Amino acid sequence: MIEDRTDQITALSARVARIAEYLFLDAKRDEVAALEARAAEPGFWDDQQSAQSVMAKAAELRDEIAAYESIVADLADAEVANELAVAEEDEELGRESAQTLRELERRVNELELSTWFTGEFDHGDAILTIIPGQGGLEAQDWAEMLLRMLTKFAQSRKWKVDVHDAPAGVELGIDRAVLTVHGKNAFGMLQSENGVHRLVRISPTDEKKRRQTTFAKVEVLPVLPDEIEVEIREEDLRIDVYRSSGPGGQSVNTTDSAVRITHIPTGTVVTCQNEKSQLKNRETAMQILRSRLYELEREKRMAELEELKGEKRDISFGSQIRSYVLYPYQMVKDHRTGVETGNVDAVLDGDIERFVVAYHRWRVGEETETAVIGSGE
Repeated sequence: MIEDRTDQITALSARVARIAEYLFLDAKRDEVAALEARAAEPGFWDDQQSAQSVMAKAAELRDEIAAYESIVADLADAEVANELAVAEEDEELGRESAQTLRELERRVNELELSTWFTGEFDHGDAILTIIPGQGGLEAQDWAEMLLRMLTKFAQSRKWKVDVHDAPAGVELGIDRAVLTVHGKNAFGMLQSENGVHRLVRISPTDEKKRRQTTFAKVEVLPVLPDEIEVEIREEDLRIDVYRSSGPGGQSVNTTDSAVRITHIPTGTVVTCQNEKSQLKNRETAMQILRSRLYELEREKRMAELEELKGEKRDISFGSQIRSYVLYPYQMVKDHRTGVETGNVDAVLDGDIERFVVAYHRWRVGEETETAVIGSGE
């Protein structure tokens, strides 16, 4: 008996119709036409930087419109295929229809997510920092596991990952990790991972095989566009250079190419050692420093606003966002959304899509509820 997937197709179609309301497709088509008309004007390419920005914006809008139109067309094809499979009891066509719908659901999730990213930097690249917390050697091992998980997730989305700094721990794991993820909506998506991650397992370093709980923090910052101004005075910086360390570092670099920049007023320290060139490492470190100082200023403003409101809200990484339990049972649970799975191995191998999507669905719901309460309705 071939499973009739009409209800699934109807539900997906309803979601797509709701998404269309938030995409403002007619306005986007008008904007593309205006940008294309601008590109056709004489002298448009005289300012290369401005022209490239206009063309990139037009391409981004065209991609978004095309993604929606492609989903609508493929849903119509899936509906026909499902009807044929059921009517003719064609098992092969039924399997193809099921696979098509799974892929369509993933694409609809992606399109829906894009409508939720309305922040200034949501559509750009992200800087991730992973720092071991409580747990000693265990925490360093856990930090390396998180680095692998997040790298695998980024690769599954065909994002480019640059690891700038990941020195080896004393006995195992890593002392920290700093990486940049390049890809569409990378910062928006990866905000779901910002916070403290908790691991529970039998310690591989404990001869008595006792259960150990350990923590690591993931910090997610945007890569700031060049036009964003962040004041950094040269006299406020201490710049140290040293020989690269970590896996492969000493065999690759035989000069003092690694760079450590300390912003003296805030105590912010940034290191970068992945490039053979000291100049390139310095440029990358300065880019990361700009993002961190911008975030510090933003958090300061938020704290001042909360103080004026008379509220005390923890804006630090003071509580776990997700737990990964390997013993005495196996489960990964997100404490914000309640989403959980028993397939821990898949999650640690980068399969965190369900947690990312659920977080942003929860976040949008929270923001909507806050807005309604704030309006007095």
